[in-house]
Amino acid sequence: MKRSKQTLLTNKVIQQKVNTLLSKMTLEQKIGQMTQAERMSCTPEQARQYHIGSILSSAGSRPENNHTEGWVAMNEAYWQASSQADESHLGIPTLYGLDAIHGNNNVTGATVFPHNIGLGAANDTDLLQKIATTTAKEVLATGVDWSFAPNLAIARDTHWGRTYESYASKPKPVGKFATEIVKGLQGDLSDDHIMACAKHWVGDGGATYGIDHGDTILSWEEIQKTHIPPFVKAIDTGVLSIMVSFSSWNGDKCHGHKFLLTDILKEKLRFEGIVISDMQGIDYLADDFYLAVAMGVNAGIDMFMVPRNWSMFIDNLISHVQLGTVSIARIDDAVKRILTVKFAFGLFDKPSPANRKWSNHSSFGSFKHREIARKAVQKSLVLLKNENKTLPLDRQAKILVAGKNAHDLGHQCGGFTINWQGVSGNESIQGGTSIWEGISSLAEYASLSNSQGMDANPKHHDFAIVVVGETPYSEGLGDIRKDDKKVIEYGTKINGQVKVLEAYGHSLELSEFHPEDILTIKNITDRGVPVITILVSGRPLIVDKEMSLSSAFVAAWLPGSEGQGVADVLFGDKGFQGKLPFNWPQHDSKKPLFPYGYGLRYK
Repeated sequence: MKRSKQTLLTNKVIQQKVNTLLSKMTLEQKIGQMTQAERMSCTPEQARQYHIGSILSSAGSRPENNHTEGWVAMNEAYWQASSQADESHLGIPTLYGLDAIHGNNNVTGATVFPHNIGLGAANDTDLLQKIATTTAKEVLATGVDWSFAPNLAIARDTHWGRTYESYASKPKPVGKFATEIVKGLQGDLSDDHIMACAKHWVGDGGATYGIDHGDTILSWEEIQKTHIPPFVKAIDTGVLSIMVSFSSWNGDKCHGHKFLLTDILKEKLRFEGIVISDMQGIDYLADDFYLAVAMGVNAGIDMFMVPRNWSMFIDNLISHVQLGTVSIARIDDAVKRILTVKFAFGLFDKPSPANRKWSNHSSFGSFKHREIARKAVQKSLVLLKNENKTLPLDRQAKILVAGKNAHDLGHQCGGFTINWQGVSGNESIQGGTSIWEGISSLAEYASLSNSQGMDANPKHHDFAIVVVGETPYSEGLGDIRKDDKKVIEYGTKINGQVKVLEAYGHSLELSEFHPEDILTIKNITDRGVPVITILVSGRPLIVDKEMSLSSAFVAAWLPGSEGQGVADVLFGDKGFQGKLPFNWPQHDSKKPLFPYGYGLRYK
C-alpha cells in the first residue's frame, strides 16, 4: 500500500495561516468547526453563535424556493453570518455540503445524469470527467461548495439498496473513475470547481448479504485488495474529504475504528484532508450518545454530521476535553485539517455566494448540459438480447409503448432525486424527457398504452416497447433481503426512533416484487405483437421470464432526466456501447446469465 502524494499539511504558506488562526481560537470555536449541522435545524444566526464549521442539506432538504435563486439566497445568509468577525466570533466561512451524486439532484430543473451503475456500463473516463465538471457548475449555480461524491463502493452483492451508487463490482475500473471524477469536481480548486468527498470508508459494498449498514466480514488482505484501491486513487488526485462508512468491518463499526481511520487512512495513506462522519454515524457506536462522541473523535473523525443534535454534540465534546477523555491535541488535529482544507480551497478569498460568477448561472439545466447527460445515457445502455436483429427499429414502424416506467421521469431518475427516496411522476423533474417522449419524437407512428398493453393489436402495431423495472428507492430502504422476513429493522434513526420499514423480500426476481411488468409483457405477446423490453433498474435483476417473452432486451439502469438518449439508440441513431459492470443473475443458478463485461452491439 503506497503513501499518497498529498502535501496540504506540509504547505508552509497554508500552514502559517492555519496556525495563526488556530492560536486565536477558543475551545468552543474549535469544536464548532468540527460540527456539521442541517439547514432545517440550524439558522444562520445559530451557525454564527456556535461557530459552526459546515451546514448540509440532507437528501431532499431544500429551501422553499427550490431553484437556484432560493439556494443562493440561503447560502448567502449562512456565509454572511459566519464570515463577519467580532469580539466573540472569528470570521471563518462555513462550508455548505449536499448529495449531488448524479447531477445537482436536489434542485428543480437540474440536469440529472445516469446513476453510477450506468456510468460504469458506459466506461468512458473522458465522459465521466465532463459529467463531474458539469455537475460542479450546476452545484456552483446554487452557491454550494461541496458535494458528497464520488461513491467508491465496490458492490459485491446486488441485494444492496445502494448498488446503483457503485460503478462496478471490481476495484480497477472504480479507481480509474475516481481519478477522473475528483479531477472534474475539484479541478485546480479554482472558483470554477467544488470540493469532492470520496465515500464511504471503507468496505460498505462488501457487507454480508448486501445489507446496508451491515458487516463486511473479510480479511485485511481482502479489504486492502478490493475496497481500498479506489480511495488511494482519489487521495492521489487530491480529494479534500473522505466520508466514513456506516458499515462494520468484522463486527466493529467503521465510525469508531481507529485502525482504519487513523492508522491506515491518515498515517499509512497520508490523507491530509477532512475525515467526515456519515449522517448521525456515531449514534451507533454506543447507546449513550455522550460516549459515542468520544469514541468517534478518538478514532480519528474530524467533522461530525450531526444534523439535528449538533448542540448536544458540542456540549458533550467540550465536556470530554475538560475531563481529559478527549485530548486537546486530537481537537487541534481535527480543526487544523478543517482549516487547511478551507484555505486550500480558497474559501476565505472567495466572494460570498450571491457575488460568485457561477451563482444563478444560465447554464444550469441548459441544453448543453443535457446533451452531455444524453450522451451518457446512450453509452450506458447494455443490449442483452436481440433476436432476429429486432433492433435497431425503423422509424416507420408502428410502435406501441407500454409499462409503468415508460412515461415517468421520477422512475427513470431513481433515488436521490428531489427527495431522498426519489419521486414518481413528471411534475417534480423539470426540463427532461421521458423514454416515451424520446420515442415519440423519433417514431413516425407511436402510441402510449394506458391499459397495461391490453390495446396491443398486430394490425396496428409492428412492435411494442415495454419499459419495466424498479421504482425509486435509496440506501437501506432499497435492500432486497435474502431471508424470508418481509419486515426488517432498518438502522437509520428517524427523529430519534428506529423505524420499522417494509422490504421487498428475499428474491432478485423482478416478477416477484413487480408482477405488473410481466403481466404487461404477456398482455402484448399474447395478442401477437413482439416486445422489446427496456429494464429501468438500479441493479441487475433476475428477468428470465421477461426476457424469454421479449424479442430484444435492454438494461437501461437509471438513466436520469434525458430519456431521449434511450430512443436514440433504439432507433439506431447511436449504437449500443455499454458493457455489464456486474454479473447478471439467473433463476436457480449461481452461474451468471451474462458475465461481467457482456454487451451485444449492432453498430
